[in-house]
Amino acid sequence: MLQEPFLFSKTIHENIGIAAEDKSLAAVHRNANIAAVHDSIEGFASGYDTVVGERGVTLSGGQKQRVAIARTLMLGAPVMVFDDSLSAVDLETDARIRDALHEVSADATVILISHRINTLMNADRILVLTDGELEDIGTHAELIAREGTYKRIYDMQGSISEDVFVGGDA
Repeated sequence: MLQEPFLFSKTIHENIGIAAEDKSLAAVHRNANIAAVHDSIEGFASGYDTVVGERGVTLSGGQKQRVAIARTLMLGAPVMVFDDSLSAVDLETDARIRDALHEVSADATVILISHRINTLMNADRILVLTDGELEDIGTHAELIAREGTYKRIYDMQGSISEDVFVGGDA
């Protein structure tokens, strides 16, 4: 699942179920709920029958990513790779998707690639790459306890989050 997913000029239902054996509306709805996009789809005049246009031009970046996540989940693959595929969603939606993924993918290996510490912090193992080289490996707690790229990013993102929260409250 890429950061910029490809959607076909078909309905949302067809885009989500395109490669799955079970293309039923129930299966599509279940995976759209996990991907936190069901409510958005239901808000469209034609719901799951909405045609998204070539490359999903009628959807926001976050909606495209979440439709593609639902499509990925439909396959039930034993290994799933999400390459910055939550970058266009807000932090709350990011957390909802990750929590749901954790519940439904107990038997799968899920690889999350992200620049957001919030997206990574509950991972079993975090690998930090710098200029294509493995710099560090550990849990969130281990990585913030020692100096390095992960801790620097964590410190920066933490202060930005606090500034946005305080600034938004004024």
